[in-house]
Amino acid sequence: MDLVQLEIFKAVAEHGSISAAAQQIHRVPSNLTTRIKQLEQDLGVELFIREKSRLRLSPAGWNFLDYARRILDLVSEARLTVSGEEPQGPLALGSLESTAAVRIPALLAAYNQAYSKVELDLSTGPSGTMIEGVLSGRLAAAFVDGPVLHPALEGVPVFEEEMVIIAPLHHAPIARGGDVNGESIYAFRANCSYRHHFESWFSKDDAVPGKIFEMESYHGMLACVSAGAGLALMPRSMLESMPGCSTVSVWPLSAQFRYLRTWLVWRRGTVSRSLTMFVKLLEERGDVLAPA
Repeated sequence: MDLVQLEIFKAVAEHGSISAAAQQIHRVPSNLTTRIKQLEQDLGVELFIREKSRLRLSPAGWNFLDYARRILDLVSEARLTVSGEEPQGPLALGSLESTAAVRIPALLAAYNQAYSKVELDLSTGPSGTMIEGVLSGRLAAAFVDGPVLHPALEGVPVFEEEMVIIAPLHHAPIARGGDVNGESIYAFRANCSYRHHFESWFSKDDAVPGKIFEMESYHGMLACVSAGAGLALMPRSMLESMPGCSTVSVWPLSAQFRYLRTWLVWRRGTVSRSLTMFVKLLEERGDVLAPA
């Protein structure tokens, strides 16, 4: 087993085909096929399930992919460390939409100024999607609603968000789920942790939301609620950053549900030098919170 085989295996695993992987790493497909077969013979297992022109990772392949990524990341970090060079190369980050809009713009600007050779790439989406991106290796780290109890992940708490319900301006007071039992709500897709939090708030009071309308942005939620069409849950910091925030009424949740912590998470044992310096900058700015 050598590093070239690991790089080839990783490329094929991520693209699902020999031809696409060969194009990415600038090798001929026959070479990739040979090196994959040699790696499988060396390990004594089949890493892929062959299906016509596509390859699917076998159970052993999924396990081995995590090790291959960690090995390659460590080798890359070791090269940078001994060369004395500053962090460089791509750093793919994920984030909740609200965190990306309100909490981290200044952080990203400061990081880019300090480490200009790092190519920052930011994706936004619900916590579930961002966690999947970290676990798959597509993202180096992500800002998600935490804590994240997954054996393959580790991280640090960085921001505390006050969650509020927004309702039409002349809505009756909202103190508990029973006050809005059966009312329509606006939320992100089903893998959004904030949506789960909102539904749990209803459930705690033996209440249920009415129709759930899935939206793609907080701005869309605010517009619909302002028009009198339902309720939404969002961080107060996000609400106050948007034009039109005064066109809705705002209701804090009970103490049990009022505050949520945002965490920066990454795959355990795969911290690159670029990510290390990113976390260090968070610490220097005072964004890392003490354990709850």
